[in-house]
Amino acid sequence: MSTIALNPSPEENPRVKAVFDDIRATRKTDFVNNMWRALAFDATLLENTWAEVKQVMATPSSLDPLTKEMIYIAVSVANSCSYCIHSHTAAAKAKGMTSEQHAELLTIISLAAKTNHLANGLQLPLDPVFDAGASPQA
Repeated sequence: MSTIALNPSPEENPRVKAVFDDIRATRKTDFVNNMWRALAFDATLLENTWAEVKQVMATPSSLDPLTKEMIYIAVSVANSCSYCIHSHTAAAKAKGMTSEQHAELLTIISLAAKTNHLANGLQLPLDPVFDAGASPQA
């Protein structure tokens, strides 16, 4: 259950409409999901969040769009954000993620969670080579 009531007409606010129009244009879709509809309760929060998401996720960079979505899925799993897991899995599939890639991603996420818990439980000392930033193979 949402902690706020979604405004049935958020685009009556011109600032919200401008962000929603930019979301539609950037994503090449008429769909504006509930994350943005919920954030529309505060135009400044909506504008700032969309600007950051657009900069990181929609601006070309050294990481390809599918890789960005898969990283987002992994972090969403780690943070137990069901909404983001669903949203970014759909986005990754739209960007070409195959069932095999999805299965491998989930395998890596579960392995990382397991070894993270083991390392935390054992309170392992950091290997000096990792602290120095050198390659362990060096």
